[in-house]
Amino acid sequence: MQAEQLLKLVQTELDERKGQHITTLDVHDKTSFTDFMVLVTGTSTRHLMSLCEHVSEKAKEKGMLPLGLEGGAGDDWVLLDLGDVIVHAMTTQARDFYQLEKLWSVDKAKEINQQAV
Repeated sequence: MQAEQLLKLVQTELDERKGQHITTLDVHDKTSFTDFMVLVTGTSTRHLMSLCEHVSEKAKEKGMLPLGLEGGAGDDWVLLDLGDVIVHAMTTQARDFYQLEKLWSVDKAKEINQQAV
C-alpha cells in the first residue's frame, strides 16, 4: 500500500470514529523513519485507544500490518506505528503540552542558521 493510500485510510477512519482536530504533518523531508504523522484528539483515554485499535484493524484488512502500538488504557497519548504513517492520539491536555505540530514545523535550515549566529 502506498503511503498516500495508507494516509487516506487513517484519516477516513479517524474521522468516522469521531476523532477531533485531525492534523496531518508531512515529515518525509525531515525524517527517514516515516512520511506522515497524523495527530488526533480524543475525548477520553478510552477513546484514544479505540481510535488506534480501529485504524489498526482497517490497516490489517488492507494487508498492512502495524509495526507497533504504544500506550494503553488510562494513557493520555497512544501511538500507532504503521511505517509510512504514524498516528498520535492524544488528550487535549497532552496535545497542548507537547505541541507536536510546533515541534515538527521547525525548519531545519532556520535552526542551523540560528545556531551559527
